[in-house]
Order: sequence, then C-alpha cells, then structure tokens
Amino acid sequence: MAIILASQSPRRKELLGQIVEDFSIEPADIDETIHEKDQPQEYVQRMAKTKAAVVSEHHPEDLVIACDTIVVADGKILGKPKNSAEAFAMLKRLSGRMHHVYTGVVLRKDKQIESAIVPAKVLFFDLTDEEIKKYLKTGEYSDKAGAYGIQGKAGVFVKKIDGDYYSIVGFPTGVVYQMLKKFTPVSN
Repeated sequence: MAIILASQSPRRKELLGQIVEDFSIEPADIDETIHEKDQPQEYVQRMAKTKAAVVSEHHPEDLVIACDTIVVADGKILGKPKNSAEAFAMLKRLSGRMHHVYTGVVLRKDKQIESAIVPAKVLFFDLTDEEIKKYLKTGEYSDKAGAYGIQGKAGVFVKKIDGDYYSIVGFPTGVVYQMLKKFTPVSN
C-alpha cells in the first residue's frame, strides 16, 4: 500500500515526512470557493473529504491523506487572500483578537475513511498598519488561509495559542499519526 499526500504544501510534506518515510504527492484540483452559507467546520471537512475522494478515485488501493485549513473570525471563514489588499484587511481584522483555526483531516483507502477536525485558537497582538504592510512585502501571506503562516514571519504576531500548533500550520501530526494506526497492520 502506497501513501499519497493530496497536497502540494511544503509544510504538509515536511510534517508527513516526520511520521512516514515513503510517500508520494498528488495535489487534488478542486473548487475551494467559500459560499456565504458555509459553516466553518462543515466546510473544512467537506474540502478535505473532496480532496481525498478525487485522489483516491485514481488510487483506490492506496492510502490518501488530505487536509484543509481555514481561519475563522467572527464566524466568517477567511480563506486564501486574492491579493495584498484582501490580505491586509484580513490581518487588520485579526489584529488584537482571538480567532479560530480548523484543520480537517481525511485518510482514505478505497471505502475505509477516517476523518477528524482539529481546532485551535490564536490570539494576535495588536498590529500596526506598518507591521502588516512589512509582512505583506514578504509575500508569505500568499496561498495561506487568513493571510498568514504561523510557522513563518507571522509568528511574531502571535500572543497566545490554545490547541494544536500543528493544526494551525495545516497538518496536525499527532492526530494524523493516530489515524494512520487504523490503516496499518499492527505487528506483534
């Protein structure tokens, strides 16, 4: 049984590499449009399930690992910003406030599916417009839910976290490790 990571995220690749030695990467090309009526936890789980299903369709005998991560402020899903102006607005909204991060995880091999939603809360310090603009110049916000990556330069924005740090990064290693046990035979 091969293991396939349904993501091109370098962070997810690195973190999966800490718990399994051999895997391949096959990103799932899906529509990740966020609709006004989408509920955060339902949305993130649906995205992870859809990614796993798309890749599993071509590899039913293999184990597919798919994740999706979102940032939520005031009940509103903050997806990946389309441009720096949208990223600025997102970071301004998160400034000095607590927000939620959810990572949906799905492991799928043919009809066997295991899923989890791993939550965390993040409190940002108050950010000045200059701090936000300086961060945006790094380009690091691109392709990141909520316009930031906690493991990068935005780490200095974080006053406190409550929950799984790796969920905020986008790949909750402990949860994935436990889920993998349901797919690999236990040797005595």
